[in-house]
Amino acid sequence: MATTHLRIDRERCIGAGMCALTAPEVFDQDPDDGRVLLVHTEATTAHRAAARMAAGVCPSGAITLGDPEAGGS
Repeated sequence: MATTHLRIDRERCIGAGMCALTAPEVFDQDPDDGRVLLVHTEATTAHRAAARMAAGVCPSGAITLGDPEAGGS
């Protein structure tokens, strides 16, 4: 099954929660500080579109997606 690697920058995160609202199967919020948490570091094909949308709506740009099949490590 194809996956997309997800990375978050908790220092950059402002805790808006758009990621958790958009893709709750992939992202959550830390109950202590409200910042993004990854439920899974890889987004399967079933969750890829939601993860990509969450990265797009993140107001701080704290989420990045990488395709391991594109030559990244």
